Amino acid sequence: MDRGYRARRVMGTAALAMGLSMVAEPAYAQWARVHEQFYLPASHNWVFRRNYPGADRLFNAFDYGHAILYEKLLTRPGAPVSELEVKEYDYITRKLLVAPPRLPLEEAAIEVQYAKLAPEAKMMFEWAHILHRQIYDILGDERLSQEEKDREVAEVMRYYKSRPDLAFSSLPKSMELMEGQYYATAFREAYPKFNGLIWGYHWLQVGLYEPLMTAQSPEARQAGVTATVARFRQMLESAPEHMPRVMPMTAAIAPTFSARYPEAAIVFDNLHGMHDVISDILASPKVPREKKRDEILRAAARYRDDTSFLMTMQEWRDMGTMMGIQNMGGPAVGFLPEFPTPTVARGAVMAHAGMNHGAAGQTSHAGHAGTQPAGQAHTADHSAMPGMQHGAAGSTNMQQMMELHQRMMADPVIRQRVEADSALRRLVQQMQGAHGTSHGAAEGAASDSAQAIDFAVRLLSDPEVEARVHADPRLHRLWSDPEVQRRLAELRRQRGMMQPAAPGTSQHNH
Repeated sequence: MDRGYRARRVMGTAALAMGLSMVAEPAYAQWARVHEQFYLPASHNWVFRRNYPGADRLFNAFDYGHAILYEKLLTRPGAPVSELEVKEYDYITRKLLVAPPRLPLEEAAIEVQYAKLAPEAKMMFEWAHILHRQIYDILGDERLSQEEKDREVAEVMRYYKSRPDLAFSSLPKSMELMEGQYYATAFREAYPKFNGLIWGYHWLQVGLYEPLMTAQSPEARQAGVTATVARFRQMLESAPEHMPRVMPMTAAIAPTFSARYPEAAIVFDNLHGMHDVISDILASPKVPREKKRDEILRAAARYRDDTSFLMTMQEWRDMGTMMGIQNMGGPAVGFLPEFPTPTVARGAVMAHAGMNHGAAGQTSHAGHAGTQPAGQAHTADHSAMPGMQHGAAGSTNMQQMMELHQRMMADPVIRQRVEADSALRRLVQQMQGAHGTSHGAAEGAASDSAQAIDFAVRLLSDPEVEARVHADPRLHRLWSDPEVQRRLAELRRQRGMMQPAAPGTSQHNH
């Protein structure tokens, strides 16, 4: 065991405790009931550091980047954007990443106030980073056969899961948890360059597994790791042009690793998603200062549990493909000298960029923030999956479609758009007329729902209307219902086969 590293951690913890006793900030000083835990003892520990020191040292610099980001967002909410986008970004990319620290940093010495605000979340990150490093060690150990590597990875996963108070779920979480909350995207919108740097970190952290897994000799692994690190450094040139535009997904960046060790890959995706969530909570003015800890702990609990915001394994695999590796920074191995051409805007919300969460445009969301009591667990809704019986849910979804229509018509901008479009006016008149007739209950509801769906599809082809929908939490929740999305997707396909789309070209698959 590295005694120097352990000593630093002990001294850092003591310093943090002393700071808590000396600094009178009751809003931030928190008692945490979680405790630190070190590496699982093994012969492969720190092999990656010895064999691949250049790559290993970058992780130490990454720790600084995350720590200073959280500290600045928390303690200087009114600071100029340039403090992160220019000052800190330039320091990290021009100095720290050029000559990164040789040993891991004590992050509590950098993110002093953040460490007091949410020590539980900080330790979740540290526990997952230990898992990261132990798997690098296993895959980088030339003494181990593939069978032995599989066994060792299973063992460190078991060890990781032995801390349910710290371990991220190994079940895939829907992007709604990261991008569907009321504070979502605040950080990427305000700090696009620093956000690109963080996503670049995540690209490298999962991307390095791929050359370790696919190369056929020690020399090839060395060359592969060197090439992947060089590609990361290339991303920093002309920033943020070549940086990831959406969060890199492990199944896309490291497909060989993800196929062999899916639980670990999912843990890392959940880890990286929570990094984004905390950045958004700290950056968002919608979250009052006194509520930031509560929101961080709520998100942390959701990322640990195995019940909320879930999607299926197949949806998780498909999501990486549908998002497009060209939008995540490109592949980590076998890449061309030129970066691939992205197909989405920088920082695009995955659900709003024509990308589906699941196969064939069918999704299983678990809900949205603000639509349930705080802390109540969500459960995945698979009612829209093929072969499922909708039963009473069918009439509920029809009601939701009608409610969506009515709420859209209550918005003055949307109403003005309808009044200017003869086809939309005609649909509204037909729906209003249907309410005055004596249809059978089921027939009338089905007719109204179909018309409401067609009305919504036509309206959502207008980017300004779409933006209004997502600015209204109630409208966004109604629109995001899985059954509504399934039926919207079906109607889009039908209309696409029969005629050109209505004015505007936005195809907003959720």
